[in-house]
Amino acid sequence: MPNTSQTLMRTFFLLSSIILASGLNAALAQNTFTGDWHASTADNSDKIQLSLERRSEKGGRNQMGSKYEFSDLQGLTRHQAMRGGAVSFSLVREAGRVDFEGTFQDGKGSGTFRFTGSSNFLYAMKSRGFDFEQQSAKSDRDRGDTEDRLFTATMLNVTTAMADDLASANLGVLGVGDLFKAAIFKVDSQFAREMKASGFPKLGMEDLVKARIFKIDPDYVSKVNGMGLQKLTFEQLVKMRIFKITPEYISEVRGIGFADLSVEELVKLRIFNIDSAFIREATSEGVPLNVEKLVQRRIGAGNYRSN
Repeated sequence: MPNTSQTLMRTFFLLSSIILASGLNAALAQNTFTGDWHASTADNSDKIQLSLERRSEKGGRNQMGSKYEFSDLQGLTRHQAMRGGAVSFSLVREAGRVDFEGTFQDGKGSGTFRFTGSSNFLYAMKSRGFDFEQQSAKSDRDRGDTEDRLFTATMLNVTTAMADDLASANLGVLGVGDLFKAAIFKVDSQFAREMKASGFPKLGMEDLVKARIFKIDPDYVSKVNGMGLQKLTFEQLVKMRIFKITPEYISEVRGIGFADLSVEELVKLRIFNIDSAFIREATSEGVPLNVEKLVQRRIGAGNYRSN
């Protein structure tokens, strides 16, 4: 016969197992919802455009769409989508899974989906400092509730490996929203290290996202430095990209006679669409080789015609 201590110990473990199972089931239930999906593909494409929509408790609509490789989807091929008929397929990721039911006809499909978030993913991310259940930053609050953030992580394929990789890049304290930005704009530790080594050691996540948006990479930085525009700030590089100040444009205006223009002057020339052809025409009419005078000539202010 078991003694009293053994009985109490068994009872404790039994109750613990029930509580743990109950907690896991509750967490999974909270991270589950349904919605509608639409899809389209083409004969010569290996990708499918998926758009998912669900209604919030307040009556609003939450939508997310992107292109996916057919290889990302379990149970669906391009042939099935083009052939048509009833389909059942899944998108399975570390953060959760989306199960789809519906039909296709001529490459276009629609139906309903069910999303189930992963509690294991929640716990693994929390141990790394990314709490999907807590709205710790504005970028996180913008993503809605826990299930919304899990759903976004699933659709963007946010993983614990990605979190570990970003943590190695010394970008400071990051939030869940930063993981989404990294996934969307392809920011990883390698890109962060390369950009920092190019002369910008203090870049943070927001800067790296800007770099991706405006196509600023170490190669572009090297080309700009090669044009003699060294010791520029990162924001000056962003400004150059916004106004399409390329190394080719810099060479063009230098070929006319501008030897040492600042970024601000180059931006001004670009804003007013002043190129080598305009400069030649203006200077032939007596306009001095001066940025301000050329701008005035462009907007029709002043008379610089030679006597």
